Amino acid sequence: MEVVRPQSHRNLFSSNDAVSAPTIPLYRSAPPLEVRLEDFESFAIDRLRVLKGISDGLSRGKKPDEMEKLVKDLWKMNMRHQHASEVLNKDIISHFVLRLVYCRTEDLRKWFLSMECALFRYRFRFLTTEAQRAIMDEFDLTCKAVNNVEFESIKEKLGQVARSMGQPSPTVDAIFYKVPFEEVPELVARRQVFISQGYAYVAMNQVVSLVATLFRSQLSKTLVLTNRKWTSSIREQEKHRLTPIVEALSSSYLGPDFSQPREYAEISLKDIDQVAKSSFPLCMRHLFDKLKEDHHLKHGGRMQLGLFLKGVGLNLDDALAFLESRVL
Repeated sequence: MEVVRPQSHRNLFSSNDAVSAPTIPLYRSAPPLEVRLEDFESFAIDRLRVLKGISDGLSRGKKPDEMEKLVKDLWKMNMRHQHASEVLNKDIISHFVLRLVYCRTEDLRKWFLSMECALFRYRFRFLTTEAQRAIMDEFDLTCKAVNNVEFESIKEKLGQVARSMGQPSPTVDAIFYKVPFEEVPELVARRQVFISQGYAYVAMNQVVSLVATLFRSQLSKTLVLTNRKWTSSIREQEKHRLTPIVEALSSSYLGPDFSQPREYAEISLKDIDQVAKSSFPLCMRHLFDKLKEDHHLKHGGRMQLGLFLKGVGLNLDDALAFLESRVL
């Protein structure tokens, strides 16, 4: 992947290739593609919004169905492109840029690996059964579907596992794969598969665990290799162009842009007392009242209140005037 100035930019896939390509790219190698410098950064920021949104959702303890909706919304909002033919390119480019950004330390690698695998899991679940099988073929899995004879011989055991998870017993048209148990450690640890003679019987709706394990292993190895390339050559070769962008992206602020005009009215100085009574949260209301009573706040309190007033829409001049009037 080569980063160029704005004059040149070509598609990674032709229209025919795009149809036959996997629904989810497996990111095995950097694409033979020229990327504009502004796209290099903007695509990465858009994907980073998705990954940080997933991280925030998981840290807040969102339920599986809530996380599925969150991931769908995050992807739709951030990974779209004005040209439909470029959506796949954006997906691939953004992944490889962030791979370069997050390969540089062990902590960065762990976070990126975890979030990319979580994203892959959700995107895989959104696919049709046919598309999921296509991804399995791309990984060249050695597992084989259980035939009817074998299914009938273990049907009761499979039903016991399903019922233990609160699911109905599998029917004759259910698809199960027979895989070495060590390839699905997550399912084994949770006792969500039937194991016999060293093999785990994985239902089609559980295949994501198998595929995600392979995806994680592949990405983990490539992150280490990317770090070696970054350390040995890329960082120095691109020190005047890409290196500053790469080193800044992992700590980029992705919150609201307070420099842009707001869609709602700002609070004026004459309204501040009434707004404080009716709408301030208790912590800010306490700081506000203490400032009015004592004409003094400690440094930390002034900083918190000042940033809060900025966030709710009080402009800088009014905020300074308010603090001066209360202190004096």
